[in-house]
Amino acid sequence: MIWDYFLFIAIIAIVLWIAGAVAAWKDKALVAYTTTIAGIAIFLAYIIVMWASLQRPPLRTMGETRLWYSLFLAVAGIIVYGRWHYRWILSLSTIMAVVFITINLLKPEIHSTTLMPALQSPWFAPHVISYMIAYALMGAATLIAIYQLFFAKKATAASIATAEQSQVNLVCAGYTFLTLGILMGALWAKEAWGHYWSWDPKETWAAVTWLAYLVYIHLARYDTRHPKLACWLLIVCFVLLQMCWWGINYLPSAQATSVHTYSMQ
Repeated sequence: MIWDYFLFIAIIAIVLWIAGAVAAWKDKALVAYTTTIAGIAIFLAYIIVMWASLQRPPLRTMGETRLWYSLFLAVAGIIVYGRWHYRWILSLSTIMAVVFITINLLKPEIHSTTLMPALQSPWFAPHVISYMIAYALMGAATLIAIYQLFFAKKATAASIATAEQSQVNLVCAGYTFLTLGILMGALWAKEAWGHYWSWDPKETWAAVTWLAYLVYIHLARYDTRHPKLACWLLIVCFVLLQMCWWGINYLPSAQATSVHTYSMQ
């Protein structure tokens, strides 16, 4: 089974991403780009092979979505590094990716070829992938917020302004994918269950998360007097995002009632 080779792929990708992070800190941009992109390519190739092996999009279980999140975290990291040249972003994005990869290694799941009828929809893959891209972009923005709050005390005003703008830009991009994910999910729900929205626990938390990020965008763009408040709000939004993604699986209200809770088998 393709999952049996994940450990080797994970080790190779992690080593390459760590090498890229170290190179970024040493201002060796070419090495940082080369090693990070190589790790992304290897990880993406593994996902593609898994897709072909399973004969379905590898997006059904929580472990499979963690694969995509790890991949898009690395992608978001190299995009931010290339656009704003933050030396630390590759280190933090790598750490986050390693955390999710480690969870997959410690908690392997059974990846069967079976898809329940509701998941056999053309909306399945684009819906989940849109969300994973959004989560990765929001994650990168949150890393910048954490950096601003705790590590940028000696940064120049120009650097702080650049960080604030990049943070907002990432959230706006992520918000676009978040909105697309919700819209595609509504169309999928109409096709599968006959209604666009039912206030299922997952849908409720998706709405809460969407509204919370909307508040952040308005605060960050139109009230520049409180940059720290915006950073804290962004962190709160990211916590809500985690609740929407995997936290609902542990809510009593979602057990055996939510059609969105991820199957672990």
